[in-house]
Amino acid sequence: MSVLGIGTDITECLRIAQMIERHGELFVTRVYTTKEIDYCKSRRMATQHFAGRWAAKEAVLKALGTGWRRGISWRDIEVINGPGGRPHCTLQGGALEAADALGISQVLVSISHCRSHATAMAVAVDHTSSGANPFASM
Repeated sequence: MSVLGIGTDITECLRIAQMIERHGELFVTRVYTTKEIDYCKSRRMATQHFAGRWAAKEAVLKALGTGWRRGISWRDIEVINGPGGRPHCTLQGGALEAADALGISQVLVSISHCRSHATAMAVAVDHTSSGANPFASM
């Protein structure tokens, strides 16, 4: 596995709360997928979870090295939690096309948040293998 890009982002939870308050469902459905919305709304501190996914999407764009060009939209990046709570990123549309063009086969994400801020990190990888286990000598 080779690292092809990394990205990080931090956002204020209050900023996301204000966007949701100001623009309501229009904002939420423009930025988040149905699965993301259902997950965040099911959480006690929904705003922190929305902010975490916002930061994760921004971090993924940085890991891809694309920004918002190449026809990428917010909903092309989906961050949902797998078993045990680990966030998992899937790409579609313009984000998937950009990843394919760069040889990226997976984007790993990590999210953390508190009352005031949410932060995320993304690592774009390919699955080429040199055959050697980098942990074997440990």
